[in-house]
Amino acid sequence: MNDAIASTLTINGREHDLDVPPFYPLAVVLREELGLTGTKTGCFEGRCGACTVSVDGQTVVSCIYPVGLAYGKSVRTVEGLAHATQPLTPLQQNFLEAGAVQCGICTPGMLMTLTDLLERVPQPSEDDVRDALAGNLCRCTGYRKIIEATLATAEAGS
Repeated sequence: MNDAIASTLTINGREHDLDVPPFYPLAVVLREELGLTGTKTGCFEGRCGACTVSVDGQTVVSCIYPVGLAYGKSVRTVEGLAHATQPLTPLQQNFLEAGAVQCGICTPGMLMTLTDLLERVPQPSEDDVRDALAGNLCRCTGYRKIIEATLATAEAGS
């Protein structure tokens, strides 16, 4: 039995026609159906945050978020953060400069989470950044450089 439903999904401002079951995890659809491999998968339990994306301005862990819930909404992935005229956002640039990127598995989810924070709270405190990161696991950096990069971005007003 094929439970696929033809529908349109808007990702990073572009519409994509899909024919997948609505209960498929959004992360699987992004990576396997659309080739948007910037969204990483780690736990497939919604615990590590590597797969964090934005759906209508709300961050979600896409490994447990059914694609059917995203139909008719706007999805933004890490590929949608920067623009052709600006290859990296200030946060991405500060991640590089601070050494906040190591293995790279958690980085897209961290960037999505922290972009959301900076959009909601342009001048977050260190505690705000730590609270925002509560759902994102990093096994390499120890968070210090990630926090520094985020605060530097806020300080620069970006």
